[in-house]
Amino acid sequence: QVQLVESGGGLVQAGGSLRLSCAASGRSFSGSGMGWFRQAPGKEREFVAGISWSGASTWYADPVKGRFTISRDNAKNTVALQMNSVKPEDTAVYYCAARVRGGTKYSTLTYEYDYWGQGTQVTVSS
Repeated sequence: QVQLVESGGGLVQAGGSLRLSCAASGRSFSGSGMGWFRQAPGKEREFVAGISWSGASTWYADPVKGRFTISRDNAKNTVALQMNSVKPEDTAVYYCAARVRGGTKYSTLTYEYDYWGQGTQVTVSS
């Protein structure tokens, strides 16, 4: 059974930092593009950050550029999202996602991902 499990969410004050982790099991995603998405109450799920299979290529949504960093460890089958200088508008459920059909690159589109985690709540207080 293939699973993506996120961890590291919680309550943090504005300006603080949080590190999310995503652990994959059931298969290796070392050849897959991976991404982080988030969904706030009443809003659609949106792209946050993506990383290519090797980690050499990354991309960020404009609201998080310069504050968030995505990374991966293929040996451990994990992906991380380092969140710095967080803002109240970063409050959302954060999801890890993996591509299989799309190969090695990340995507900003939810429907191009084949596996999703259950999500982890991040709440930023002002």
